Amino acid sequence: MNLTPQLKDRIDSLISENKIMVFMKGNKLMPQCGFSNNVIQILNALGASYETCDVLEDQEIRQGIKEYSEWPTIPQLYINGEFIGGSDVVIELYQNGELQQMVEVALAS
Repeated sequence: MNLTPQLKDRIDSLISENKIMVFMKGNKLMPQCGFSNNVIQILNALGASYETCDVLEDQEIRQGIKEYSEWPTIPQLYINGEFIGGSDVVIELYQNGELQQMVEVALAS
């Protein structure tokens, strides 16, 4: 699966239109895997306003986002257009307080 220009544009749009964007299995109301659920629980705990894209409903994005970010796993968190990481990275940033700052900066801008 190659990241076509059309697919890259779709992903670019999702990331640029939403200050905080999560590519995940399931959605914010019904996460479909534990790692996705971790990210959602953390964002909810921070009171963040965010959007999700369910990769299970979109095979093109499910594969394309991995090439886009050069990150092999789902979920993937983007804040202000920047790729932050997956579940482990998000947990670590949350525990050391960095994620809260990123979220506050994004939502204030």
